[in-house]
Amino acid sequence: MSIKQKIIKIAKEAKDASRILPGVSAEVKNKTLISMADSLVKNARSLIRANKKDLYEAKKQGAISAFLDRLALNEKRIARMSESLKAIAALPDPVGKVIRSTRRPNGLLIKKVRVPIGVIAIVYEARPGVTSDCIGLCLKSGNAVILRAGKEAINSNLAIFKVLRRSLVKYKLPEAAVNLLKVTDRKAVDCLLGLKGFIDLVIPRGGESLVRLVEKKSRVPVIKHYKGICHIYVDSEANLSLARKVAFNAKCQRPGVCNAMETLLVHQGVAGTFLPVMIKDLQAAGVEIRGDTQVRKIAETVKKAKEKDWSTEYLDLILSVKVVSGLGGAIEHINRYGSGHSDAIITENHAKAMEFLNKVDSACVYVNASTRFTDGYEFGLGAEMGISTDKLHARGPMALEELTTYKYEIFGRGQVRT
Repeated sequence: MSIKQKIIKIAKEAKDASRILPGVSAEVKNKTLISMADSLVKNARSLIRANKKDLYEAKKQGAISAFLDRLALNEKRIARMSESLKAIAALPDPVGKVIRSTRRPNGLLIKKVRVPIGVIAIVYEARPGVTSDCIGLCLKSGNAVILRAGKEAINSNLAIFKVLRRSLVKYKLPEAAVNLLKVTDRKAVDCLLGLKGFIDLVIPRGGESLVRLVEKKSRVPVIKHYKGICHIYVDSEANLSLARKVAFNAKCQRPGVCNAMETLLVHQGVAGTFLPVMIKDLQAAGVEIRGDTQVRKIAETVKKAKEKDWSTEYLDLILSVKVVSGLGGAIEHINRYGSGHSDAIITENHAKAMEFLNKVDSACVYVNASTRFTDGYEFGLGAEMGISTDKLHARGPMALEELTTYKYEIFGRGQVRT
């Protein structure tokens, strides 16, 4: 059987499973999710063994530290994957939720009701934790899922997939509701993206090149998890000790993720006071600073920023820093170079904070907090499929409700149109 034939077979079976899932009770879905969560912890050692194979190959290929961090599994991360599944189980079932109900003058009762999307294909790179989150979210929202992971994490993802799929059998759910393509050939992605009629939605999660490839080739609707060029703007009326703490966290706590800060903007009125200590903190943590002319006058150790730096997602211990004339300059810079992901202002001035919130065109906009909180788990959503930088059909963390669509249910007593 060819790669194309195999993938079409998987997609057909997933489509059949997607017609069964909307009728599965919340109780059964929740029990399955809890069983999956427990299975991850019970099988932690075997998952870590599989992950070590991927890490070994990645190191042989010269992968950077940020990539290795995204790829790595340990007991703590597996425990968090388990907690995420349990958190999803604890959330209200979105399927069947009545969004709006109206009684028309002619007596018709019209309900707008949440329903699953159908079959969701997820194309992603070296993030084993994505596998369990995606399976959990799709199951709870009543969708069948086809996962296509990068070859760099194939051993880890296959191990996770096998552990989780056993719980479907335990609770008599269709195994075809959860699928992982074992083929790492790029042709598999091309085939998957052409299966309009079997697949209802594609979600790419990964680097810019992957997202652009999927968007270009897909015949199926796409919701993008685009790059995270996240900014923090330190205002002239900022609490500078708070700004120092927040900016350090946003860059250094986990630099290889999409909600890490990539550009720091500082008001010219506080740059001379704030930047020397901030740059010292960051450089002590191993961060390479790339600054504009004004920044380099304040700190001679800073490298010169190039135009492309302002639109680069480093995913590493590298940071662009710029001095701006004020709030307007910061907003203009963010809307020009940002990716619509997550951006923050540090200020004690409420009016400035509100202007920033209203004018920055991003999915998540913060006041006096780290951009690192842009995460379904941190938002209380249980987990997320990704962070959508689109405006349609979902924006920001894609959790359960974002994985549903709706239908209208109309109840009558013989009404006819006149």
